[in-house]
Amino acid sequence: MKATWNGATLAESDDTVLVEGNHYFPEASLRREHFTFSNHKTSCAWKGQATYLSLLVNGELNADAAWTYADPKPDAEHIRGRVAFWKGVKVEE
Repeated sequence: MKATWNGATLAESDDTVLVEGNHYFPEASLRREHFTFSNHKTSCAWKGQATYLSLLVNGELNADAAWTYADPKPDAEHIRGRVAFWKGVKVEE
């Protein structure tokens, strides 16, 4: 699977985990030069607290476009150390 936005590849891996229609990529597959800080957080009843990352590609910011569960609840342990995308990020084979 490959995640792209604004002409850049953000992550690429054949080891993604599909949860609720979102592919979670291993953190090691991220192209870190395209990621920047976000202080946004959300909470999920069964996954736990999500922390977000923003994207910065070709001078354009896509705020809070990626998220991860650093300390997931037991039922979501399989997505620990993984990142998913939204907000216009294209994820495809």
